[in-house]
Amino acid sequence: MSATSVETWSGKNRGDENFPVGSILIRPRLRRHIHAFYAFARNADDIADSPTLPEADKIARLDTMEAVLLGQADPALAPSAAALRASLAETGVTDRHARDLLIAFRRDASKRRYASWEELHDYCRYSAMPVGRHVLDLHGEGRNTWGASDALCVSLQVLNHLQDCARDLAALDRCYLPQSLLESYGARVEDLRAGRTSPQMRAVLDALLAMCVSLNRHADALPLRTRSWRLKLETGMIVGLAKRLRRRLKRGDPLRRRVKLRPTDVLIAAVFTLRYIRIHR
Repeated sequence: MSATSVETWSGKNRGDENFPVGSILIRPRLRRHIHAFYAFARNADDIADSPTLPEADKIARLDTMEAVLLGQADPALAPSAAALRASLAETGVTDRHARDLLIAFRRDASKRRYASWEELHDYCRYSAMPVGRHVLDLHGEGRNTWGASDALCVSLQVLNHLQDCARDLAALDRCYLPQSLLESYGARVEDLRAGRTSPQMRAVLDALLAMCVSLNRHADALPLRTRSWRLKLETGMIVGLAKRLRRRLKRGDPLRRRVKLRPTDVLIAAVFTLRYIRIHR
């Protein structure tokens, strides 16, 4: 009897993300490896975010994905983990980044609230930073790129939390907004169910958006530090999209409707990346 996969794909794919995932800007021979990493992350995230799976089942499934990744379980149990294992063997990239992601997804399976910005940032250390680090390692970039990449990845993660703050609470009783920040502005987690942003909650969102401004400034150095001209363009595009999404969230109300990037934002971010061609030359 064949093994049954523990993975539960939600239907989301690379096109649903705020930023390009292994776009045509990336060298063709590397794209499939980025896609393999994304598929692994997507399947693990879908397990952690399932509204129906019990906590213990989520943890067990994530543990199985790690076992397959490490070659300790039947590959059929987690096809995306098996595919990533093959990718890592071919490229020589460490499995540490993928295993770090699983640490974050295990937290998602059980953790519902975050006490402080420091606690949220530690979560992003595992949920977001490994993505950028994996891509950089895949391209053979130096560790001097990690700091700017980490800042960009944390910014993107926080922006995504703000986009989905009402939906996360409604579907999973999960809130990433730091409790200390809510208390300092007189806001409550339950305010996210109101369907509109109160002045107190707006102050919380703006405080987090201000942190993203600082993170995005740090991220500006990433395209400058990468050696691959293709990666310069890809990371420059992502930095531009992060800035555009922050502006959208500053003006919009994520409790009324999900604030999303528009085609004009992509166009503006694309123009923003052109300067890196000149820098490369």
